[in-house]
Amino acid sequence: MTFSTNGSASGVPLIDTHIHVDLYEASEQEPLLQSAFANGVDAVVAVSMHLASSKRNRELAERYAGQVMPAYGFHPEQPLPSEEEVERLLAWMEERAEAGEAFAVGEVGLPYYMRTEAEAADMPFDETGYVALLERFIHFAAKHDLPIALHAVYEDAAKALALLEAHGVRRAHFHWFKGSDETITRMIRQGYHISITPDVLYEPEIQAIVKRYPLDQIMTETDGPWPFEGPFAGERTNPGMVQEVAAAIARLKEIDAKEAAEQLYRNAVQFYSLSDR
Repeated sequence: MTFSTNGSASGVPLIDTHIHVDLYEASEQEPLLQSAFANGVDAVVAVSMHLASSKRNRELAERYAGQVMPAYGFHPEQPLPSEEEVERLLAWMEERAEAGEAFAVGEVGLPYYMRTEAEAADMPFDETGYVALLERFIHFAAKHDLPIALHAVYEDAAKALALLEAHGVRRAHFHWFKGSDETITRMIRQGYHISITPDVLYEPEIQAIVKRYPLDQIMTETDGPWPFEGPFAGERTNPGMVQEVAAAIARLKEIDAKEAAEQLYRNAVQFYSLSDR
């Protein structure tokens, strides 16, 4: 993979390690990527919602080889898929692995927001099926030694962490992470990574996590097209926002902006094996 420094404020290329490219309007997707790649974003990790989403991200990865790393999985904040749907997705992923294609597992995890909304409304919510599905994806990642991108926050992070540890997963990425001090300590000890979104500019909870987490285990992301507030209110989320994320991390760590950007970039390249593409 050849890296450039086009347009990055720090003079260092950056990587958006978690974005739902396929959730943008079809007419937006390629202009979004082309603009990002021309303006200081070296690559993106395109996470998936389900099989159809995974197939679209594979198409984008083929079109933008070395710049789009696809991640295949089933997002947990939606109704559980049927067993037939799960089998089709895992079989398709197995084919990709056997063909030697580069990809990650994701976005997978646990339905924290669905569960807590149901509980707040005094409605029953059984997460058993979600835990079982997550374990299947974790097993797949361990079997193929692939990086895995996780949607697991607060108490759900500890549940996911236990499964990762049980299966010996080496490369786990908790995107937009929020969690307890105890869970953070375990994640750091395991060498697991987190990624930081643009809300680091205005959310004290995220700022506190950045201050505590080792810089060499942090990456940048946008989770686009999810919208942000603060200085980004009313702005369409785009990969270029990781430049401001990196600058905010540098300020919180009280280090030089270029030094921080270089480390954040290196973390993503190494975690997702982008240098091998």
